[in-house]
Amino acid sequence: MSSLAERQAALVAALTAGAPVPPGFDDRLVEVARAALLRKRAGEVARQWPGLAAAFGPRWVREWSAWAASRPTQGSLRDGWDLARELAARDALPRPAGAELAAREAAMRYDGRSAPRPRRLPAMGTAAGSVAVQAAGRVRVLRRG
Repeated sequence: MSSLAERQAALVAALTAGAPVPPGFDDRLVEVARAALLRKRAGEVARQWPGLAAAFGPRWVREWSAWAASRPTQGSLRDGWDLARELAARDALPRPAGAELAAREAAMRYDGRSAPRPRRLPAMGTAAGSVAVQAAGRVRVLRRG
């Protein structure tokens, strides 16, 4: 790597996306910084997805870090949504977090690639045994898993 921009990009990838540590950097210090960034991201996602974080309790940071270690951030709302959907697809989403995901699915449109957008028409969301409906801009959880 010759240019400063290339070295910086390689360092950012190592810190945020699980890429190898670029030459010339201390592996241990990069790992310490990477762990701190994962903890910070876990806190940001927990603020957007309090039910998801609470469902894991003291294991939240560990569970989050294992999932997020090789994924660059898409923002805390989308990161939490992606994790919740992945857990739901594997039937591993804790039931208390199901109502939160169902409510988000009913209230917003999110395709996993672009930013979530509010729904205008009535919609329903389901996750981990929970069912939520959205009509006239209000979301109601009808059944909690």
